[in-house]
Amino acid sequence: MKQKTLPLLLAITMAWSLSAQEIVISEARYMTGDNPAWKSAGIDDSGWATLDVTREWTYQGVDNENGYGWYRINLTIPSSMKKADSLKKAFVIDLGFVDDSDETFLNGKLVGKIGTMPCDPEGYEGKYNSPRRYLVSPSLVRWDKENVISVRVYNGGDPGGIFGGPIKLRMASLADITDISFKEGENTCRISVSSPYKLKGTLCLEGKDLETGETIDGGSTKAAGIDIPYEKGRQIQWTATFTDSKTGLTASRTFIPKYILTPEAPKAPRYNGPLAFGVRPGSPIIFRLPFSGERPMTFSADGLPEGATLDTRSGILGGKVSKAGDYRITLTAANAHGTVRQTFTLKVGQKIALTPPMGWNSWNCWGLAVSQERVMSSAAAILNKGLADYGYSYINVDDAWQADERNADGSIACNDRFPDMKGLADWLHSKGLKLGIYSSPGDRTCGSYLGSLDHEKQDIETYNAWGVDYLKYDWCGYSREFAKSADKSVAAYVRPYLKMEEYLRAQPRDIFYSLCQYGMADVWKWGHAVDANSWRTTGDITDTWESLYDIGFVRQAELYPYSQPGHWNDPDMLIVGKLGWSANLRDTRLTPDEQYTHISLWALLAANLLIGCDVSQMDDFTVSLLCNNEVNAVNQDLLGQQAKPVIVDGDIQVWARPLADGGTAIGIFNLSSTVKNVNIGKYLRELGVSGTVRDLWRQKDVSADDRLTAPHGVVLLKVKK
Repeated sequence: MKQKTLPLLLAITMAWSLSAQEIVISEARYMTGDNPAWKSAGIDDSGWATLDVTREWTYQGVDNENGYGWYRINLTIPSSMKKADSLKKAFVIDLGFVDDSDETFLNGKLVGKIGTMPCDPEGYEGKYNSPRRYLVSPSLVRWDKENVISVRVYNGGDPGGIFGGPIKLRMASLADITDISFKEGENTCRISVSSPYKLKGTLCLEGKDLETGETIDGGSTKAAGIDIPYEKGRQIQWTATFTDSKTGLTASRTFIPKYILTPEAPKAPRYNGPLAFGVRPGSPIIFRLPFSGERPMTFSADGLPEGATLDTRSGILGGKVSKAGDYRITLTAANAHGTVRQTFTLKVGQKIALTPPMGWNSWNCWGLAVSQERVMSSAAAILNKGLADYGYSYINVDDAWQADERNADGSIACNDRFPDMKGLADWLHSKGLKLGIYSSPGDRTCGSYLGSLDHEKQDIETYNAWGVDYLKYDWCGYSREFAKSADKSVAAYVRPYLKMEEYLRAQPRDIFYSLCQYGMADVWKWGHAVDANSWRTTGDITDTWESLYDIGFVRQAELYPYSQPGHWNDPDMLIVGKLGWSANLRDTRLTPDEQYTHISLWALLAANLLIGCDVSQMDDFTVSLLCNNEVNAVNQDLLGQQAKPVIVDGDIQVWARPLADGGTAIGIFNLSSTVKNVNIGKYLRELGVSGTVRDLWRQKDVSADDRLTAPHGVVLLKVKK
């Protein structure tokens, strides 16, 4: 939970532009509670508080977790807006976003609803990351008279309220009432036009190959849509334009279908993992050798220290080594297509997590609907789709695995969706994978399941007995304990994590310690002091460009001094593939290029690479994003230095990271919403780097020529002397 320190605002301000025929509203009346009468006109709301509608209510001093609140806006809407409009089809109420569910009324009539309330027959379901843009019949507007917009909000957990605004009111444009959709198939892409209103017109399509600059005529039609063939390896930006035959108005949308840059892996063995692995003396070794290639494959190792073992069929490095030291090992993998050797160091000492963790977490796809069956399904897919051959090894169960009550002796228990946690761990270990688990220093978790408060030692000993390898320790439920104390010093934030660390590091196995407390009290400055292996630096990420940009480019920019081997900044999980935070999964809302940017930036940041989607439903495009060995090598580089932004040139940002082999990894990001011509040579000269330039996504050496870069896209390079 985030701190609530900002005061309430004092007055409503409203601004609207006649030239744009749009009313922009920055503030609204607000009241905590729930009363159906508050939707209506004629209510005296003069005594209500006033809130900024661009920020959630929690950040303005409102304490209303798990509760209702109402916003009201009283305003006159001029008829000049309607008279100046050619379409006259609909009036738009654009609220921005709501945390978590809303019902929106105009003059007492319900005009929009997203999410459900606890009182609804189907029960509560929040939709905080869905934009609220409602189309309203112009007949419901009282033109040149006072209107009342009322918004009922239910908050299912802080922060709560309307945010992401300001609220905007206008007559609907053709783009507002026209949906130009792109639906990708195996070999074709369907571009369709639809509208809730009766529209007639022409759909035209034009494409541009962003690598070659070639223009492609996609044709035109008066039908509802066009099917176009496309090549998955070709980056083509299509522009679809619909022209309304009655008004001559146009609506356009651009789209880049999924395209795969990562070359197909060779059939011969290839090593795709870190060059070293850390383990404490006497702790179990669990390291699945990350070799891709056609199976069956056999493995061997020269230089294994006493106590270490290698299964020659599975390639799982195991056993225990009691004597500290750096052991240089030569790994060999062989199949019908060849043999490859790789030098590797087993570092037995007090430092683990020499590189950021790679794996999977259940939250972004299953949320509170997680089960042992679903966890095993994604783990099996990690193996079957080849992701384990690229180092993805942690299988992390997030919230909602706990029973309602503890056992009679006070020990933690699993609910009926997890019939055998130890059996799950044993099964994962037999595959060379590792088990992660979730808890909180509070009495309850975010999902109101059992936390570890006053049971820290007992819980970590249970986790050890089960064979847990990773603990995500979430502040969320601890906020109630924190609120009881007047002590809000940094030490108060450290205390619950230091307490768990004392017991965690006493266990006879290595357990990755992940702090999830959203960056409070500058956790990156003290996370290492509680021997945390990573710490969240922000709130939860969502699959939108706005969230990715804020968390990745804004909040990580100054954190590079605090990242090092064994201790990593964590900007949250990956938002590619099929997500949903529940049982209702859907494709990520990031464009293909935003996904390339996401993975590129997380690699440069030395961030945790924890997949958030259902791996069993992962398509070839998503696999190609996650299984590019040259991109992943940047993330897993042993030097462990996080990238920082070194050049800001308008909408272009250049981030650079030094690598252990003397090279430099460079990301050139186009943060604008249009195609940009990127001058690669200019930026390399400004960085002062020279040598062989390699395109890491395409895995080929390239010249430093200009390159067209997609909206929110990236050029990821490595320069080596």
